[in-house]
Amino acid sequence: MKYALSILTLSLLTACGSADNNKVSTSETTVTMPQTISAVTYPTTHKGDVVDQYFEQKVADPYRWLEDDRSVETEAWVKAQNKVTFNYLQQIPYREQIKQKLTASWNYEKVGAPFKEGKHTYFYKNDGLQNQYVLYRQLEDGSSEVFLDPNTFSEDGTTSLAGVTFSKDGSLAAYAISEGGSDWRKVFIIDVETKQQLEPELVDVKFSGISWVGNEGFYYSSYDKPDGSELSAKTDQHKLYYHKLGTSQQQDKVVFGATDAQKHRYVGGSVTDDGRYLLISAAVSTSGNKLFLQDLTKPNSPLVTILDHTDSDTDLLDSDGDSLLLVTNLNAPNKKVVKVNAANPAVEHWQDVIPHTEHVLSVSTGAGYLFAEYMVDAISKVQQFDYDGNLIRDIQLPDLGSVAGFAGKKQDDTLYYSFDNYTTAPTIYRYAATSGKSEVYKESGAKFASDNFVSEQVFYTSKDGTKVPMIISYKKGLKRDGSNPTILYGYGGFNVSLTPNFKVTNAVWMELGGVYAVPNLRGGGEYGKEWHKAGTLMQKQNVFDDFIAAAEYLQKQGYTSAEKLAIRGGSNGGLLVGAVMTQRPDLVKVALPAVGVMDMLRYHTFTAGAGWAYDYGTSEQSAQMFDYLHAYSPVHNVKQDVAYPATLVTTADHDDRVVPAHSFKFAAELQAKDAGLNPQLIRIETNAGHGAGTPVSKQIEQMADIFSFTLYNMGYQTLPK
Repeated sequence: MKYALSILTLSLLTACGSADNNKVSTSETTVTMPQTISAVTYPTTHKGDVVDQYFEQKVADPYRWLEDDRSVETEAWVKAQNKVTFNYLQQIPYREQIKQKLTASWNYEKVGAPFKEGKHTYFYKNDGLQNQYVLYRQLEDGSSEVFLDPNTFSEDGTTSLAGVTFSKDGSLAAYAISEGGSDWRKVFIIDVETKQQLEPELVDVKFSGISWVGNEGFYYSSYDKPDGSELSAKTDQHKLYYHKLGTSQQQDKVVFGATDAQKHRYVGGSVTDDGRYLLISAAVSTSGNKLFLQDLTKPNSPLVTILDHTDSDTDLLDSDGDSLLLVTNLNAPNKKVVKVNAANPAVEHWQDVIPHTEHVLSVSTGAGYLFAEYMVDAISKVQQFDYDGNLIRDIQLPDLGSVAGFAGKKQDDTLYYSFDNYTTAPTIYRYAATSGKSEVYKESGAKFASDNFVSEQVFYTSKDGTKVPMIISYKKGLKRDGSNPTILYGYGGFNVSLTPNFKVTNAVWMELGGVYAVPNLRGGGEYGKEWHKAGTLMQKQNVFDDFIAAAEYLQKQGYTSAEKLAIRGGSNGGLLVGAVMTQRPDLVKVALPAVGVMDMLRYHTFTAGAGWAYDYGTSEQSAQMFDYLHAYSPVHNVKQDVAYPATLVTTADHDDRVVPAHSFKFAAELQAKDAGLNPQLIRIETNAGHGAGTPVSKQIEQMADIFSFTLYNMGYQTLPK
């Protein structure tokens, strides 16, 4: 299966003079809750005296001690905060009812599209409520057997399968696991027939693909293990290694990244399907990469530079004999496909295969064809091309929505794709590449009556006049009288596109009478590189303005009102929520920032955070950039004596992508300064990470808490219908 390769938390004091530093006292400030919920008394969060100097300005950082994720003081603070939060949540009268509804809706069989590796066909399946998807293998008699079951990796289901890659002939497999949601992985190599582990696992692998060279070995990437906490210490020199089977990891050769000249934050390697070439991508941030080529047919062949700058995102798509197919946005902000001879791969020799258009392109390969998916106002459109760029056909999709798939090996004659949108659960289709015929392969078993719901796309005007699309989904018969509980979800960054996809949680929200709205904010990738850049650096405020305008549109059009509106987002979307709720605390009733980047002055000092500078800039690069970041950084913009929306901050103790200190410090600021009656709480998941691989049981519990908190603070004493 071939896609374009993308490179992607002093001390806590109790009462003054207390001798027991493992206890957390309570503050004098209490928040009175309505009716059934008792008053909330927040734990005391000690303020330190740390002050940083940024150019001509001093900035206090009183909660710096919360950055130490390994300290007993931070651990005690986490326990105290969770005690307060869960005591609040368990008093909401319908919390268990929502959990049961989520559980019932989640409990249906989910099956992925089949894929062939060697002589076997594999597929993923979840029986309904299994914490992790199971990888199955089909047998000759039509039955199937378990190949890998991540649910057996740990007792609590928090160890997940982070990826499986098969050798060229399919006889060997390397699979990665994530423990507790960490980005640090272990890699196991097995014989696919016996499923027996062949050698000791590789450890300390991070931000890595696995690319096999025949059956002899594979390339992978990682950082040197950092000094201090592996969950928060900075990692900034990524290296590409080659692991030869039968040798120890200590003998693995560094192929790229060992020298100062080759120092990059993200490095990845991909071998062409024919095994002839290695392509190495090297990046200093999450956008833009250099590209190098090595001829694997010639021992010790030198690296050939294809691109020596990071002005574009350029990745390997496939090879065709002596030619390489690349996907690039170099002088093509919406991307295009080019072909170049591997013997002379410089940019001046590139030839367009699929040219640049007005719509954003992503490409996959299978059955000897190229499949171009275009985003047209965040909606999928797919065309099929041959390797010379000749259009074979436009592919008719079932409806307006999102498509995924159309990928496989060159020798395959049948491919698969899935289709869904916010109100249509995923259906898998079988596609005959030669004839272009599609037929249903597997319908979803979701217990959701799609015909009773509707999604509509609108275009609203942001502060500076920019037109922004938004898809609004809800139950048919909705009255636009401002009374509908609404969640406005956003991201707006890192060239990430929010396309319409079905989720059980959103379906349950709509079944409860809720409106679910998703705008395609600037900073995302829905309209290409220029749309992305318009929400970065000193234009980041555009993203917040777009989100604010979306909320105002929903209110003006009667979908909801400020008292019935919640804003939600995760990671960069958590920053979005934090910035908007501090800039416009009057705009919404509930704020739900998840695993957010909240300290914009220090984000780049943790793990791989410095790689996000393309989108954010850093507080150290210039006085102007510092001023801009300081002006919207959520941690630094919580004001004394301001009434903020009811806020449930969510994070995880093992999040080594966006370290939990961001959320810890933001929650501490809110609890110390908020002047209103709304609760300011933080829910900290234990033994979990940034989100990927989170067990189903934890997902259900978290969403039950989020929906309960949201509805209760919108004034619902019983569930809406």
